Amino acid sequence: MTRTERTTRSSREARAPKSGKPRDGRMSLGAHLVELRKRLFLAAIAIVLGMIAGWLVSDWVLNALRVPIEQLAEEQGRVASLNFTDISSAFDLRLQIAFTVGVVVSSPFWLYQIWAFLMPGLKRKEKQYAVGFVLSAVPLFLLGCLAGWLVMPHMVVLLTGFAPQDTTALISARTYYDFVLKLVLAIGIAFVLPVFLVLLNFAGVLSAKAILKSWRIAILAITLFTAIATPAADVMSMFLLAIPMVILYFGAAGIAFLNDRRRAKRALALDAELAI
Repeated sequence: MTRTERTTRSSREARAPKSGKPRDGRMSLGAHLVELRKRLFLAAIAIVLGMIAGWLVSDWVLNALRVPIEQLAEEQGRVASLNFTDISSAFDLRLQIAFTVGVVVSSPFWLYQIWAFLMPGLKRKEKQYAVGFVLSAVPLFLLGCLAGWLVMPHMVVLLTGFAPQDTTALISARTYYDFVLKLVLAIGIAFVLPVFLVLLNFAGVLSAKAILKSWRIAILAITLFTAIATPAADVMSMFLLAIPMVILYFGAAGIAFLNDRRRAKRALALDAELAI
Protein backbone atom coordinates (compact mmCIF):
# COMPACT_ATOMS: atom_id res chain seq x y z
CA MET A 1 0.00 0.00 0.00
CA THR A 2 1.44 3.36 -1.02
CA ARG A 3 1.78 6.33 1.25
CA THR A 4 -1.04 8.15 -0.56
CA GLU A 5 -3.42 5.18 -0.10
CA ARG A 6 -2.57 4.95 3.60
CA THR A 7 -3.25 8.65 4.03
CA THR A 8 -6.63 8.34 2.22
CA ARG A 9 -7.64 5.33 4.31
CA SER A 10 -6.71 7.09 7.58
CA SER A 11 -8.76 10.15 6.64
CA ARG A 12 -11.80 7.95 5.83
CA GLU A 13 -11.55 6.16 9.17
CA ALA A 14 -11.28 9.49 10.96
CA ARG A 15 -14.45 10.72 9.24
CA ALA A 16 -16.37 7.48 9.88
CA PRO A 17 -18.91 7.71 12.76
CA LYS A 18 -18.03 5.79 15.89
CA SER A 19 -21.62 5.34 17.08
CA GLY A 20 -22.51 2.64 14.55
CA LYS A 21 -24.67 5.02 12.51
CA PRO A 22 -23.83 5.50 8.84
CA ARG A 23 -23.74 8.97 7.32
CA ASP A 24 -27.37 8.67 6.13
CA GLY A 25 -28.59 8.43 9.76
CA ARG A 26 -29.58 4.76 9.66
CA MET A 27 -28.39 2.35 12.33
CA SER A 28 -26.80 -0.99 11.61
CA LEU A 29 -28.24 -4.24 12.97
CA GLY A 30 -25.51 -4.41 15.60
CA ALA A 31 -26.25 -0.85 16.74
CA HIS A 32 -29.97 -1.72 16.98
CA LEU A 33 -29.19 -4.71 19.18
CA VAL A 34 -26.93 -2.63 21.42
CA GLU A 35 -29.65 0.02 21.72
CA LEU A 36 -32.27 -2.64 22.51
CA ARG A 37 -30.05 -4.18 25.19
CA LYS A 38 -29.55 -0.76 26.75
CA ARG A 39 -33.29 0.00 26.80
CA LEU A 40 -34.16 -3.43 28.24
CA PHE A 41 -31.52 -3.06 30.94
CA LEU A 42 -32.89 0.33 32.03
CA ALA A 43 -36.45 -1.00 31.99
CA ALA A 44 -35.41 -4.00 34.10
CA ILE A 45 -33.76 -1.72 36.67
CA ALA A 46 -36.94 0.36 36.90
CA ILE A 47 -39.08 -2.76 37.40
CA VAL A 48 -36.74 -4.06 40.13
CA LEU A 49 -36.93 -0.73 41.96
CA GLY A 50 -40.70 -0.83 41.60
CA MET A 51 -40.71 -4.38 43.02
CA ILE A 52 -38.96 -3.08 46.14
CA ALA A 53 -41.78 -0.58 46.60
CA GLY A 54 -44.29 -3.36 45.88
CA TRP A 55 -42.76 -5.55 48.58
CA LEU A 56 -43.10 -2.70 51.09
CA VAL A 57 -46.84 -2.29 50.32
CA SER A 58 -47.60 -6.03 50.02
CA ASP A 59 -49.12 -6.06 53.53
CA TRP A 60 -51.57 -3.35 52.52
CA VAL A 61 -52.48 -5.24 49.32
CA LEU A 62 -53.09 -8.47 51.25
CA ASN A 63 -55.29 -6.66 53.77
CA ALA A 64 -57.27 -5.09 50.91
CA LEU A 65 -57.71 -8.52 49.33
CA ARG A 66 -59.02 -9.96 52.60
CA VAL A 67 -61.88 -7.44 52.79
CA PRO A 68 -64.18 -9.32 50.33
CA ILE A 69 -63.48 -12.59 52.18
CA GLU A 70 -64.57 -11.01 55.46
CA GLN A 71 -67.59 -9.51 53.69
CA LEU A 72 -68.79 -12.86 52.34
CA ALA A 73 -68.32 -14.45 55.76
CA GLU A 74 -70.55 -11.79 57.27
CA GLU A 75 -73.22 -11.80 54.54
CA GLN A 76 -73.43 -15.58 54.05
CA GLY A 77 -72.96 -16.54 57.68
CA ARG A 78 -70.23 -19.07 56.92
CA VAL A 79 -66.61 -19.59 57.86
CA ALA A 80 -64.43 -18.05 55.14
CA SER A 81 -60.69 -17.53 55.17
CA LEU A 82 -57.73 -16.93 52.91
CA ASN A 83 -55.44 -19.94 53.06
CA PHE A 84 -51.79 -20.58 52.23
CA THR A 85 -51.63 -24.22 51.18
CA ASP A 86 -47.88 -24.83 51.51
CA ILE A 87 -44.80 -23.48 53.27
CA SER A 88 -43.60 -21.11 50.53
CA SER A 89 -46.99 -19.93 49.25
CA ALA A 90 -47.04 -16.78 51.44
CA PHE A 91 -43.58 -15.79 50.22
CA ASP A 92 -44.47 -16.59 46.61
CA LEU A 93 -47.64 -14.50 46.83
CA ARG A 94 -45.73 -11.53 48.22
CA LEU A 95 -43.26 -11.82 45.34
CA GLN A 96 -46.14 -11.91 42.85
CA ILE A 97 -47.70 -8.83 44.44
CA ALA A 98 -44.32 -7.07 44.43
CA PHE A 99 -43.82 -7.87 40.74
CA THR A 100 -47.32 -6.67 39.79
CA VAL A 101 -46.92 -3.42 41.71
CA GLY A 102 -43.41 -2.98 40.30
CA VAL A 103 -44.61 -3.31 36.71
CA VAL A 104 -47.46 -0.85 37.30
CA VAL A 105 -45.40 1.72 39.22
CA SER A 106 -42.51 1.66 36.74
CA SER A 107 -44.77 1.58 33.65
CA PRO A 108 -44.16 5.26 32.68
CA PHE A 109 -40.41 4.61 32.58
CA TRP A 110 -40.36 1.30 30.69
CA LEU A 111 -43.07 2.53 28.31
CA TYR A 112 -40.80 5.47 27.56
CA GLN A 113 -37.90 3.08 26.88
CA ILE A 114 -40.04 1.18 24.37
CA TRP A 115 -41.13 4.47 22.80
CA ALA A 116 -37.54 5.76 22.61
CA PHE A 117 -36.44 2.56 20.86
CA LEU A 118 -39.27 2.57 18.31
CA MET A 119 -39.44 6.34 17.70
CA PRO A 120 -36.52 6.61 15.21
CA GLY A 121 -38.26 4.12 12.92
CA LEU A 122 -41.61 5.91 12.86
CA LYS A 123 -42.77 8.55 10.44
CA ARG A 124 -44.11 11.88 11.66
CA LYS A 125 -47.78 10.93 11.30
CA GLU A 126 -47.15 7.53 12.92
CA LYS A 127 -45.49 9.27 15.87
CA GLN A 128 -48.55 11.49 16.31
CA TYR A 129 -50.85 8.46 16.30
CA ALA A 130 -48.64 6.64 18.79
CA VAL A 131 -48.48 9.61 21.17
CA GLY A 132 -52.26 10.06 21.01
CA PHE A 133 -52.80 6.35 21.61
CA VAL A 134 -50.54 6.26 24.69
CA LEU A 135 -51.92 9.48 26.19
CA SER A 136 -55.50 8.21 25.88
CA ALA A 137 -55.01 4.48 26.48
CA VAL A 138 -53.06 4.68 29.75
CA PRO A 139 -55.63 6.78 31.69
CA LEU A 140 -58.49 4.68 30.33
CA PHE A 141 -56.72 1.47 31.30
CA LEU A 142 -56.13 2.74 34.85
CA LEU A 143 -59.77 3.86 35.06
CA GLY A 144 -60.89 0.41 33.94
CA CYS A 145 -58.63 -1.26 36.51
CA LEU A 146 -60.19 0.94 39.20
CA ALA A 147 -63.66 -0.08 38.04
CA GLY A 148 -62.61 -3.74 38.13
CA TRP A 149 -61.31 -3.33 41.66
CA LEU A 150 -64.63 -1.80 42.75
CA VAL A 151 -66.75 -4.63 41.31
CA MET A 152 -64.37 -7.38 42.50
CA PRO A 153 -65.93 -7.75 45.99
CA HIS A 154 -69.35 -8.29 44.41
CA MET A 155 -67.92 -11.01 42.18
CA VAL A 156 -66.38 -12.80 45.15
CA VAL A 157 -69.62 -12.75 47.13
CA LEU A 158 -71.64 -13.85 44.09
CA LEU A 159 -69.46 -16.79 43.06
CA THR A 160 -68.96 -18.14 46.57
CA GLY A 161 -72.72 -17.87 47.15
CA PHE A 162 -73.27 -20.95 44.96
CA ALA A 163 -71.73 -23.14 47.65
CA PRO A 164 -74.24 -25.06 49.84
CA GLN A 165 -75.23 -23.66 53.19
CA ASP A 166 -73.25 -24.59 56.30
CA THR A 167 -70.09 -25.14 54.28
CA THR A 168 -66.69 -23.54 54.75
CA ALA A 169 -65.03 -21.34 52.12
CA LEU A 170 -61.33 -22.15 52.24
CA ILE A 171 -59.90 -20.00 49.45
CA SER A 172 -56.35 -20.52 48.19
CA ALA A 173 -54.49 -17.23 48.45
CA ARG A 174 -52.60 -17.61 45.17
CA THR A 175 -55.66 -18.73 43.19
CA TYR A 176 -57.64 -15.86 44.67
CA TYR A 177 -54.96 -13.33 43.72
CA ASP A 178 -54.83 -14.68 40.15
CA PHE A 179 -58.62 -14.32 39.92
CA VAL A 180 -58.55 -10.70 41.12
CA LEU A 181 -55.65 -9.80 38.84
CA LYS A 182 -57.30 -11.29 35.74
CA LEU A 183 -60.63 -9.60 36.53
CA VAL A 184 -59.03 -6.18 37.02
CA LEU A 185 -56.91 -6.52 33.85
CA ALA A 186 -59.90 -7.71 31.79
CA ILE A 187 -61.98 -4.67 32.68
CA GLY A 188 -58.98 -2.38 32.21
CA ILE A 189 -58.45 -3.74 28.69
CA ALA A 190 -62.18 -3.43 27.96
CA PHE A 191 -61.96 0.31 28.67
CA VAL A 192 -59.10 0.62 26.15
CA LEU A 193 -60.97 -1.07 23.26
CA PRO A 194 -62.62 2.20 22.06
CA VAL A 195 -59.12 3.61 21.55
CA PHE A 196 -58.40 0.73 19.16
CA LEU A 197 -61.54 1.66 17.21
CA VAL A 198 -60.25 5.21 16.81
CA LEU A 199 -56.81 3.92 15.84
CA LEU A 200 -58.32 1.67 13.15
CA ASN A 201 -60.31 4.61 11.85
CA PHE A 202 -57.26 6.86 11.63
CA ALA A 203 -55.45 4.06 9.82
CA GLY A 204 -58.28 3.92 7.25
CA VAL A 205 -59.39 0.40 8.18
CA LEU A 206 -62.71 1.21 9.89
CA SER A 207 -65.14 4.04 9.14
CA ALA A 208 -67.38 5.88 11.58
CA LYS A 209 -70.40 4.58 9.69
CA ALA A 210 -69.28 0.99 10.32
CA ILE A 211 -68.79 1.73 14.03
CA LEU A 212 -72.23 3.30 14.40
CA LYS A 213 -73.84 0.54 12.36
CA SER A 214 -72.78 -2.01 14.98
CA TRP A 215 -74.04 -0.04 17.99
CA ARG A 216 -76.70 -2.63 18.88
CA ILE A 217 -74.15 -5.44 18.93
CA ALA A 218 -71.74 -3.28 20.92
CA ILE A 219 -74.32 -2.42 23.59
CA LEU A 220 -75.37 -6.07 23.83
CA ALA A 221 -71.74 -7.14 24.25
CA ILE A 222 -71.15 -4.45 26.89
CA THR A 223 -74.31 -5.48 28.76
CA LEU A 224 -73.33 -9.15 28.75
CA PHE A 225 -69.82 -8.29 29.89
CA THR A 226 -71.01 -6.11 32.77
CA ALA A 227 -73.65 -8.69 33.73
CA ILE A 228 -70.89 -11.30 34.07
CA ALA A 229 -68.61 -8.90 35.92
CA THR A 230 -71.28 -7.88 38.45
CA PRO A 231 -73.90 -9.83 40.43
CA ALA A 232 -77.26 -10.22 38.74
CA ALA A 233 -78.97 -8.92 41.86
CA ASP A 234 -76.84 -5.77 41.89
CA VAL A 235 -78.29 -3.99 38.85
CA MET A 236 -76.91 -0.62 39.94
CA SER A 237 -73.30 -1.86 39.82
CA MET A 238 -73.94 -3.29 36.35
CA PHE A 239 -75.22 0.03 35.04
CA LEU A 240 -72.42 1.99 36.73
CA LEU A 241 -69.93 -0.19 34.85
CA ALA A 242 -71.84 -0.26 31.55
CA ILE A 243 -72.60 3.47 31.23
CA PRO A 244 -68.96 4.67 30.92
CA MET A 245 -68.20 1.85 28.45
CA VAL A 246 -71.15 2.86 26.26
CA ILE A 247 -70.10 6.53 26.45
CA LEU A 248 -66.56 5.57 25.43
CA TYR A 249 -67.91 3.57 22.48
CA PHE A 250 -70.00 6.45 21.13
CA GLY A 251 -67.16 8.85 21.91
CA ALA A 252 -64.91 6.75 19.69
CA ALA A 253 -67.58 6.85 16.97
CA GLY A 254 -67.78 10.64 17.27
CA ILE A 255 -64.01 11.07 16.91
CA ALA A 256 -64.06 8.70 13.92
CA PHE A 257 -66.90 10.75 12.35
CA LEU A 258 -64.91 13.98 12.68
CA ASN A 259 -61.85 12.30 11.19
CA ASP A 260 -63.89 10.91 8.26
CA ARG A 261 -65.35 14.35 7.56
CA ARG A 262 -61.91 15.96 7.66
CA ARG A 263 -60.57 13.26 5.34
CA ALA A 264 -63.49 13.78 2.92
CA LYS A 265 -62.90 17.57 2.83
CA ARG A 266 -59.23 16.99 2.11
CA ALA A 267 -60.12 14.60 -0.73
CA LEU A 268 -62.54 17.16 -2.23
CA ALA A 269 -59.92 19.90 -2.05
CA LEU A 270 -57.39 17.66 -3.76
CA ASP A 271 -59.86 16.78 -6.52
CA ALA A 272 -60.58 20.48 -7.02
CA GLU A 273 -56.87 21.23 -7.36
CA LEU A 274 -56.42 18.44 -9.88
CA ALA A 275 -59.41 19.64 -11.90
CA ILE A 276 -57.90 23.11 -12.37
